[in-house]
Amino acid sequence: MTLRDIKDILDAEVLCGEDLLDKEVKTGFACDLVSEMLAFAGSGNLIITSLKNPHVIHTAEVMDAVGVVFVGGRNPNLALAKQIENSQVPLLATDLLMFKCCGLLFQHGVLGTKRGCIQ
Repeated sequence: MTLRDIKDILDAEVLCGEDLLDKEVKTGFACDLVSEMLAFAGSGNLIITSLKNPHVIHTAEVMDAVGVVFVGGRNPNLALAKQIENSQVPLLATDLLMFKCCGLLFQHGVLGTKRGCIQ
C-alpha cells in the first residue's frame, strides 16, 4: 500500500509531500505522545496522531517515518503551518478520528507495531 492509497482510504488532504505519495506503507503507529513515538515506533512507520505541533514533524523526520496523518480535522496552528513548509516527511490530514483511521488502515493491510516490531 502507498501513501496515495492511504490518502484515498482516509479521504485525506495532502499538506505537503505530494511528490512522495508513492512511498510504501507496511506499518502504522498511532499515539499522541512524542515520547511514545520515539520509544516504540520503528523506522518506516506511518504516524497517526491528533497531536498537531511542530514536535511531531521533527520527531517523524528523526525517526525516519514514512509519513504522518493528522486526524480529527482540526486546522494546523501557525507554528505547525510554518514547519509544514520545510518538512521532508509527507503530511496528510483527515477529518476522521484516530480509531476510525486505524480501523480502516488495518482493514486494508497496514499492520501495527509494538516496540519497533511488526505485529
